[in-house]
Formats: sequence, C-alpha cells, structure tokens
Amino acid sequence: MRTTTRQALALATAVTMALALGACGSGDDGDKKSGSSSTEIRVWLNGTDTPQEARDYLKKTFEDENPGTTLTVEEQQWEGLVERLTTALSSEAETPDVVEVGNTQAATFTTAGAFTDLTDQLGDLGGDDLLPGFVAAGTADGATYAVPYYAGSKYVFYRRDLFEKSGLEVPTTTEEFVDAAIKLKKDNPKPANFSGFWLPGQDWRNGVSFVWNDGGDLAVEDGDTWAGALSSPESLEGLATVQTLFEQASGAAKDGNETDPQVPFCNNEMAMMSAPGWMGGVLGDAEAGCPDLMEKVGVFALPGNDGSPAPVLLGGSNIAIAAQSPDQDLAEKAVAIMLSDDYQAILAANGLTPAKVSLASQLGDDEFAQATIAAASNAKLTPAAAGWASVEGARIMEDLFVGIANGGDVAELAAAADKAMEEQLN
Repeated sequence: MRTTTRQALALATAVTMALALGACGSGDDGDKKSGSSSTEIRVWLNGTDTPQEARDYLKKTFEDENPGTTLTVEEQQWEGLVERLTTALSSEAETPDVVEVGNTQAATFTTAGAFTDLTDQLGDLGGDDLLPGFVAAGTADGATYAVPYYAGSKYVFYRRDLFEKSGLEVPTTTEEFVDAAIKLKKDNPKPANFSGFWLPGQDWRNGVSFVWNDGGDLAVEDGDTWAGALSSPESLEGLATVQTLFEQASGAAKDGNETDPQVPFCNNEMAMMSAPGWMGGVLGDAEAGCPDLMEKVGVFALPGNDGSPAPVLLGGSNIAIAAQSPDQDLAEKAVAIMLSDDYQAILAANGLTPAKVSLASQLGDDEFAQATIAAASNAKLTPAAAGWASVEGARIMEDLFVGIANGGDVAELAAAADKAMEEQLN
C-alpha cells in the first residue's frame, strides 16, 4: 500500500512512540516479552543483494560458534521496508534481532531509539577501517547505532553483441550515452517493451545521476532548514534528460520500479541497465540469472558531460541490533561475523564494496572491479537529513519520476516535489 505524505511525515515520531508503547504494553507474549533470552536469532536481510554463499556462511559460523543456537535469515523486500521496520521494532514479541537498513534510511531509526548503541563495540567491529560515510549515516548525537554493511556504486551493464550490431562503441560522454540508448531502442523494435536503456518510471535512484551530472541536487541545507533543489535550472536540465530517456530509450513500465532488473535483462528486453556491482553475481547465478548470457555482457561507468564518470548514487546498507531484542549478546556476535574479513570477502567476490576500506582489493582487478572503482570515484549520497527516510517513505521521488515518465511538465512536477520534500525534511 502506498504511504501517504501525512503518514510519512510521522514515521520518525511513530517509531519513537511505538517503541515506548511496546515497552509499556502488557499481555502474554512469551519469553521475549519478559526479557529472557532465546536460542534463536532472527536476521533481516533485504532483497537478494546478500548472496546465498554469505547467508550460508553466517548461519553455519554463528551456530558452530554458539552451540545450541539457531540463526534464521528472513528476507525482506526493500519496498515498504521503513513501514515494516517501524512496526516490527516496536514489539518485543515480533522484533528481529539484527536488521539491515538502507544507508539513506538509517538516520530516521538511529534518532528514534530503535537500535542499540554500538559505540563501545565500534573498535572491535573495524573502527577507523569502516566506511566513514556509512558510519556517519548510522550515527546520531555522537553515538553509533548502525554500522556499515556494504556499499555499491552503480555502473552500466551492457550487451556487447547489441552494441556491435548497432555499430556502437562504449560511450564516453552523457550525450553519447543518450544517443546510444535511443539508437539501441530503435534498432531493436521487438519486443515492443525493449529498452536501449532500462529505466522504469519509479527509478529515481538512477535518474538522480543526470540531475547531479548537470550540477543540480535533491535538497540543500539552508541554515537550520532544508530546501528542495529540484526546481533549480541545473536540476531541471538533468530532469529533462531523464524525460528524454523515458520517452525515447526505455521500454520499461512507466509506473514500474527497479526491482529485479535481471529478469528483463535475461529475457533479452534491454541493451543497457544501471545497477550496483553485485548485479553481476546475480546475472551469473544459475537460478536467479542467465550465466549463458554473461559472455556477451560488458560494463562501464556511466559517463558524465565532461567524459569523467557521472555522479551516481552510492547505495548500500548498514546493519543494526534492535533495541528491543532480548538477545543482545548473541546479536552482537552475529554482527561481528557479518563484519569479519571472511564474510566481507564473500560480499566483495559478488561485487559488493566491503564495509572495510582495507578490503577494497578483494573486489579484484577484472572489468567489473575496474567499473566499480571508476563509478565510486564520483559517487554521492542522498541529503544527510534525519528526515530523508520520511521523504522515501512518502514516495515523493517515485511520484516525481513517474510523472516525468508519463510526459508531465517537468518544472511543475519539480516544484511540487520540492514543496513536499520540505514538509518532510523540516
């Protein structure tokens, strides 16, 4: 169900209030409610980003090191995650013990008391070696509540064979990229939904690259408040490029999201897509992807106007321990395994940037690793505002981009999005 602006505005407050109500509630909710420890740890991981190899390693290592315990990984969808976390973290009976949260969502929960303070454990978990931007995302009032899990800069996966068929070289500027995307769409009329560049209507996380590329921004801090910046001339120029891609290069659903891009890619429905590095592991997986197609797949960093890599959203996640988990010690042990060198090496082998700076070399030196490094060289984060998760919860950016995809007036849509963002951020 879509979250309304009114609901999203109250998300951070709702977490705090729900936690308080959960702590004061009564009733027979079993051992967790009474605060006694159980032998099962529940870990929420989101989407398919964490490879199965890592999940298996976590479970086996944890259970071997803690005889008599069970670790259960519960996969959550990114869609609607903020609302599910708000509900689950407020109940001792229902709360997971360890949760993955998007780096752009962490601030809302760290400021609401939903997570355990890990400041004293930070040194043992990696200390200064941890990705600093992700430590900052999980820190509030000088205390760290959510630690880095992995990062992933987006870059372009493309079909070498379709480029060759259209007589195209890898583009080196934004203009060349847009022209190539349009040509690939024209040169492949079947299926009708074929994309030269796959860009579903809700996919603002890829679309924002073009805003940043032209010098625009989502929102900027103005004294003690935040101001929407999508109506600036620079942002509007970038949004106009996005509309061109929607109208002339993408065959994706104009109200669709970017979930599971490997499906249309493996169905030969696109020539290019922008995705985090771990998508290479998904495409190469025999069950989830199309390994036979991988020999035709190449990668490159999205080019900017000046030929350097364009700014891309530095995606990724933090991990945290639920404040209401009665199994704090065991939960800490699970987090320690997830930040261990061996576990992080598994993530790196699957294209995810490790949580520790010193492990970056684990990404390798192949084409995929080089694209990751190039993309990361100009990566950016969403505005560092405590209320940004409320912006995401209200789906302001999704509504903006769907409106643009459907041919709406870019300036009018941007102005409305700025106003809606300011209501959430301030």
